[in-house]
Amino acid sequence: MKTTRLRRHAGKLALLAAALLGTQAMAAEQGANLLQNKCMGCHIPEGTDSYSRISHQRKTPEGWLMSIARMQVMHGLQISDDDRRTLVKYLADKQGLAPSETDGVRYAMERRLNTVEHFDTQLAETCGRCHSGARVALQRRPAKEWEYLVNFHLGQWPSLEYQAQARDRDWLPIALQQVVPELAKRYPLESSAWADWQKAKPDASTLAGQWAFSGHMLAKGDVRGVMSIAAEPGDTFKVEVKGAYADGTPFNGNGTAILYNGYEWRANVKVGDTQLRQVFAALDGEMKGRMFEAEHDERGLDFTAVKDGKARLLAVQPGFIKAGEEAEISVVGSGLDGKPDLGAGVEVTQVLEQTPTLLRVKARAARDAQPGQREVAVGALKGATLAVYDKVEEVKVVPAFSIARIGENGASVPKVQGRFEAEAWGKDASGQPLRIGYLPATWKVEPFNERAVEDEDVKFAGQMQPDGVFVPGGAGPNPERKMMTNNAGNLKVIATLADGGQTGEGHMIVTVQRWNNPPLP
Repeated sequence: MKTTRLRRHAGKLALLAAALLGTQAMAAEQGANLLQNKCMGCHIPEGTDSYSRISHQRKTPEGWLMSIARMQVMHGLQISDDDRRTLVKYLADKQGLAPSETDGVRYAMERRLNTVEHFDTQLAETCGRCHSGARVALQRRPAKEWEYLVNFHLGQWPSLEYQAQARDRDWLPIALQQVVPELAKRYPLESSAWADWQKAKPDASTLAGQWAFSGHMLAKGDVRGVMSIAAEPGDTFKVEVKGAYADGTPFNGNGTAILYNGYEWRANVKVGDTQLRQVFAALDGEMKGRMFEAEHDERGLDFTAVKDGKARLLAVQPGFIKAGEEAEISVVGSGLDGKPDLGAGVEVTQVLEQTPTLLRVKARAARDAQPGQREVAVGALKGATLAVYDKVEEVKVVPAFSIARIGENGASVPKVQGRFEAEAWGKDASGQPLRIGYLPATWKVEPFNERAVEDEDVKFAGQMQPDGVFVPGGAGPNPERKMMTNNAGNLKVIATLADGGQTGEGHMIVTVQRWNNPPLP
């Protein structure tokens, strides 16, 4: 019965991610009181502000949110949204992860759901067949707690031992005797990284100020601007963004943010009519992460920002120029002061605009300019590059593998689009591969294999738009398909460059709705 309730409510966990954000955060004492009043009924006190199970885990804000939501769904915990926000804040601050402990797995928090994970076979087969391996890697426990977690899974989902990659082996002894010790070694509760971070954790108020930012959204292009941050009580902030895409589309909006554990930045910002979430790591005057639509996390942009007072080159947009041609080049950063230098064989013919955060120039690459990366400088500032190329040798579809999902058509779950760009590659003067960047292309889909031809997947799975956005078909059975099946499909994604005609190929699975959509996949 509890499992049924969990499945019925699991889709709501994505909406609960908004609980990570509030206009105010409670004091630490209130978090401790909530832990005592709401959790002590089941969790045994072990000392001052220490409780069984709870005090032997460390997690991200999303991880603590999921734990509390599970207590609500499975164990009847009664807690208000405000109290849940307070408790998540308290636990994420007190029992979070050090920045280095999230390296390589932040894609789960950032909702990069087309990421192909690379964990060892044992972890992938034991844990990664039901959820991402990153969900495991974004928590810390001692050996006994990892053992409890295995037992919880088996008790809650008794068919676990009979599922694929479990029924062909002695699953439980392997999980307890091999996987648990490895997890305790790889992801321990106590670590020098966590001890050091607790001592070095900066004050949230240092984030207030102006931040120059750059970004890129697949199928939309580069974006740049300035984000203004004003500190509010309780590690919260008011946020304003002012910027534009390379095509001139405005990127302006306002919102609120909260900082967890000294560096985990979470914000809701309304840009135009669209609500976007920010999931960033804020460290040493820089922010890195992803902004994505609250209702369509596949529509998101990579984001990098640097605070005023820290001179740095963030990006060159576009990051390429063809030998013998002229182009408008923008350099984004902070403290941009001085003469621009785009490297050997590239002449700046005109400065169009120069501010401390943006430099726009017209540039010409000599016809005989050697192909390769150039170091870009503005005055004494360096650190960004510009690719000079003479011809395209190869085109790669990005992402190389993608999952789209049918939806709508009377169903409550929206469609999940596929979004693609054509990444051009050439060769430098020494013959080594040279990444050029994203170039305009025409798009189409074809059947991936013979079965896709037989099932007419191209006809039913959805439509590829001219800008590289694939819109899946509607949810539910389709009377026009064989056996009235749904509009799933197995497709090749083919990009053809507008200039040159070279082609690249990717792979997209169009599948069913994502009913279970927690903050950590």
